Amino acid sequence: MGYGYYYYFDPTYLLIILGVLLSVIASAHVTGTYRKYAQVRSRCGMTGAQVAQEILRRNGIYDVMVQHVGGDLTDHFDPRSKTVRLSDTVYGSTSVAALGVAAHECGHVVQNATGYVPLRLRTALVPVANFGTNAGFWIAMIGLILGFSQTFVMVGIVLFSAGVIFQLVTLPVEFNASHRALKMLEEYGLLGRDEVADSRKVLTAAALTYVAAALSSMLQLLRLILLSSRRNDR
Repeated sequence: MGYGYYYYFDPTYLLIILGVLLSVIASAHVTGTYRKYAQVRSRCGMTGAQVAQEILRRNGIYDVMVQHVGGDLTDHFDPRSKTVRLSDTVYGSTSVAALGVAAHECGHVVQNATGYVPLRLRTALVPVANFGTNAGFWIAMIGLILGFSQTFVMVGIVLFSAGVIFQLVTLPVEFNASHRALKMLEEYGLLGRDEVADSRKVLTAAALTYVAAALSSMLQLLRLILLSSRRNDR
């Protein structure tokens, strides 16, 4: 009876559906926006890799490498190996989209070099968030389905909350990296003002994927809390 209640007549599934829709829409938006501005070539003629190297040089950062990595929009900065990895569509491209993404990853490098507090907090949360996101959900759901104690369920919810906090802390980190990127692209003369406006559209679309991920996690957390509260009322 309980099994059917949770899995076949559970209105909180609407929260999951909403979270999935937000993620799908955000992902489609960033893909479409990137493809559009990937067709706009920058006047400077530099590739994403060259722009990344120039930004690092301008900031006096010489211990960070710029490498190529396979995939589509798999760009990231790895602070452990001090490496900016740029994807197939960014590394050798001269588009305003590619230069914006490359500069964004260098924005993270500058954050790391200057001790940007939200980035340090996010880095510290990584191990807890990874465990909490994966284990917390299943601990809570197993506790709800099998009728374990409320304490057991709450442990899962608290662990899952660590992942939600990580998503929320990620937002200022990503927005700040984009702000730094656009400012550096214009100040260093790598892109003209009109080109910076195009790059801003790409980075804003990318930032919305992080907003969608945070909202999706919050909706999932809300669902767990509602299920837990509803069980207590029965």
